[in-house]
Amino acid sequence: MRLAQLSIAASAALAGYFLPAQLAFAKPAGPGENTPLNLPVQTSHSASTPGASGGSLVRTFVGLAIVLAVIYGLYWVLKQVKASRESAASGDGLESVATIPLGSNRSLHLVRAGRELVLLGVSEQSVVPIRAYSEDEARALGLIGVGGEPDVVDGDARRALPSPAATLRDTLARLQQRTVRS
Repeated sequence: MRLAQLSIAASAALAGYFLPAQLAFAKPAGPGENTPLNLPVQTSHSASTPGASGGSLVRTFVGLAIVLAVIYGLYWVLKQVKASRESAASGDGLESVATIPLGSNRSLHLVRAGRELVLLGVSEQSVVPIRAYSEDEARALGLIGVGGEPDVVDGDARRALPSPAATLRDTLARLQQRTVRS
């Protein structure tokens, strides 16, 4: 049975391949192609008058206003959902202090967990804690409390880690002071 279907399909493909294009695209000789259509005559001229397009223009603008209102409504709803998820996901116990990208899909994160700072290595496959610092130890090493005004969190004055651009700018300024003669 399956062999019969396969042979029919193969013979049809071969016939279509070897069939001349003139025969394949020839018009049928039946009376259906040359028979004229009997369409009703349009007696109303309201569709062809120039003043009749005003109503369709108003409908177009009303439809556009409705589409824009729906788009704005969806934007507002999605914004509210995102804000509620972010507030639900963030808590008071954890805070990301700094992030340094190391390459594609690799970075270092300094995360504050209560009064402790944890340095995390993050890749596409895993998150690995590298080292944990107490708050005093992190201040002594310069991980926090360097540059900028202190951030007040829960009544405790803490300083944020400076941005990489500010750190580079400060380093270049110190190097310039040491090398330029005054």
